[in-house]
Amino acid sequence: MFSHIMLGVNDLERGKHFYDALLGQLGIAPGIANRNRFFYRSPTGTFAISTPINGESATAGNGATTGFAAQSIEQVNASHAAGVAAGGVSIEDAPGWRGEGPAALYLAYLRDPDGNKICLLYRPPKA
Repeated sequence: MFSHIMLGVNDLERGKHFYDALLGQLGIAPGIANRNRFFYRSPTGTFAISTPINGESATAGNGATTGFAAQSIEQVNASHAAGVAAGGVSIEDAPGWRGEGPAALYLAYLRDPDGNKICLLYRPPKA
């Protein structure tokens, strides 16, 4: 459905530091520079950060969340911790299970240094 997701940042190097740390824990290589952007690629999609091309300040979308899939609970926890250590802010509840039964997901939420809401998600395999 999506070709890519791009989030605006105000400080490209600060954003790269944050996303290199956060996504690195998910096995994604550091961002690759392309003009005023950094691209992160995986077999399932592309994520990018950019300073706004209109010269205005980047702002976080009210009600918007960008979710990243993890392969394990440990990977969610490690990525969340790396994001917080790299300047992110943990929000909502601590990382943990949300929902019940087969619909339960292991989630962690944080905001990047520019206020963009990030979710790290582990969905256990169906039995």
